[in-house]
Amino acid sequence: MKKQSKTDWAKIEALKEKDIDFSDSPELDDDFFAGATLWPGKKKQITLRLDPDVVDFFKKMGRGYQSSINVALRRYIEAQQRYQKSS
Repeated sequence: MKKQSKTDWAKIEALKEKDIDFSDSPELDDDFFAGATLWPGKKKQITLRLDPDVVDFFKKMGRGYQSSINVALRRYIEAQQRYQKSS
């Protein structure tokens, strides 16, 4: 991490499982996992040519604009997959 963590990791490590309050954590049942997205794996670094206005749009969103582009592309893939299943 770039910034020093403010978490007291020694205190966290000393916790016993019985001391952790899980009351606000729902059970992870079959319904949860049915709607879960599988992690696609390590990202690949590529060179991609985009129209300048597309780059400018995402850059105006601030830091993390490349991740925002990735999310937009992922949403497009998911929409296409839903469309293909319904046809």
